[in-house]
Amino acid sequence: MSEKICGLIPVYDNHMTIAGVVKALLEQIDFIIIVDDGSHDGTENIVDSLKQKYPERIAVLHHPENRGKGAAVQSGLHHADGLGFTHAVQVDADGQHNLEDLPKFLQGVEENPRALLLGAPVFDDDIPAIRKHGRKLTQAMIALEMGSWDVPDAMCGFRAYPVAAICRLGKMDQRMSFDPEVMIRAHWAGIPLLKIPTRVRYLAPEEGGISHFRMINDNVRHTWAHMRLILQAPFRLLHKALRKPDE
Repeated sequence: MSEKICGLIPVYDNHMTIAGVVKALLEQIDFIIIVDDGSHDGTENIVDSLKQKYPERIAVLHHPENRGKGAAVQSGLHHADGLGFTHAVQVDADGQHNLEDLPKFLQGVEENPRALLLGAPVFDDDIPAIRKHGRKLTQAMIALEMGSWDVPDAMCGFRAYPVAAICRLGKMDQRMSFDPEVMIRAHWAGIPLLKIPTRVRYLAPEEGGISHFRMINDNVRHTWAHMRLILQAPFRLLHKALRKPDE
């Protein structure tokens, strides 16, 4: 491969699943950056143990307190940039992503190194109804922000980031609104967005499936984030339309 690719796992209180995800990812990627976002359920010790077991293949960053998924991903991307990686494949720590689809992302990076590759989820029947309908509402708002109804899924955490290009976009939302915001800002910046179909499975609580989504607080944050983006969208889209192809 001509591109230098690492794995990136943001993790917060996923003690039941993190080790399995890391080991499965190491079967296909040589180096992984794990960002522990202030875990306090033993996850922080598990990732340190994995680092000790694979000292040449794992880097662990610890946030002293929970700052949010967006903060964890951005910490990981800047660390990857500092280590010289061109791309980072992000997977969630809860085991919901099908790593058998990882070769499609790796191939996509080689064929389209400028692009942000976004998982296009194929859901099993176990997807909670509230998540299914919430995604539809999010997609409608994103269509306004992107100026197109051909909108990739904005919430799937299985992605491949072109590291330097994303880091140049600047600081973004620190929590769950990062996922749609980085996609929208990448689109405004002229970074191609490509969809990679991938199966997603929601684990039961006894399997380690947990959600850190806070119904009131996070919905308020999402709404505010989209209001900001919608207000910026006309100016950003006009600038994108006027920009020269090589800029």
